[in-house]
Amino acid sequence: MKIASLGMSAQVAHLRDITPTVREFSLRLAADVPPAAYSWQPGAHIQVQIPVQGQLQTRHYSLLPCDEPGMLSIAVKRAEPGRGGSQAMWRLQEGDALSISAPLNHFHLDLKAPAYLLIAGGIGITPLLSMARQLKLRYANFQMIYGARDAQELAFHDDLKRLLGDRLHTVVGSAIDFSPAIAALPTGAQAYVCGPAGMLASVREAWGKQDRAPSLLRFETFGSAGAEHAFEVNLPRHDLSFEVSPEMSLLDALELQGVSAMYGCRKGECGLCAVRVLALDGSIEHRDVFFSEHEKHSNTHICVCVSRVRGRITLDSAYRSDAIAAIATSSTR
Repeated sequence: MKIASLGMSAQVAHLRDITPTVREFSLRLAADVPPAAYSWQPGAHIQVQIPVQGQLQTRHYSLLPCDEPGMLSIAVKRAEPGRGGSQAMWRLQEGDALSISAPLNHFHLDLKAPAYLLIAGGIGITPLLSMARQLKLRYANFQMIYGARDAQELAFHDDLKRLLGDRLHTVVGSAIDFSPAIAALPTGAQAYVCGPAGMLASVREAWGKQDRAPSLLRFETFGSAGAEHAFEVNLPRHDLSFEVSPEMSLLDALELQGVSAMYGCRKGECGLCAVRVLALDGSIEHRDVFFSEHEKHSNTHICVCVSRVRGRITLDSAYRSDAIAAIATSSTR
């Protein structure tokens, strides 16, 4: 079950390829959409409902700056391998209808800091575009570091260069040492990071080594794509066993099996999808940023939205047949 509701109607108005693997979607909102849907702050995202492998699933996409009235704009990176959502989005054509949520924001930009460091990895640039734009308009003290594996994948690079000039620092195809940029920040400065888990781990390590307050490091990840291997899952309370294919997340597999699971971000950040591990024959690839390293090593819980397994795992669930039976008995009295 999800924690935000869909229900706003939108139509794909324009498509634009930004890089070989990143496509921009301009969405025209229906006439009956409330005006509040157009009012959002940097860092916001929307949920999009899309058919994946015959089932409607929900994906989250950051909002891009958009000055055209009645429109919202997002960008989607085609993931191969992936969970199918990006491929489904890329199959959309201009004129297709979508069900989306109102803008949501769990990555707010605090406008009271003395300075800012924006750090993006690949498609993680999307929420930082609106932040950079607002900070520039407010004459704020800020810098941006933007990394990608390939120069072709520096999405929106030309727009950013025109906007930021020498505030923009790009790194292509190599690891980034974040320590000098963090050391140059004044006391009380904030850093905003969006990118893969490995990048976030490097930033957190550099931030901590310089005794910066953890609360001043804000982050958003973009979850995890698929893998090269399948794994087996056992759910004793449901008397159920099944295989999770490489292109599917454990959360999607649970839903496909008819097992209800709580979730929020689908990116391994909020922890709502964490499930207790009863047994493990193999190892867990913890891809979340919710659990501490100690908690990950204990392997007592797994974030089913992004983490995977090599081998076989036995999970608990919220399903309680005895409780359901008791409720049913009580209702017949």
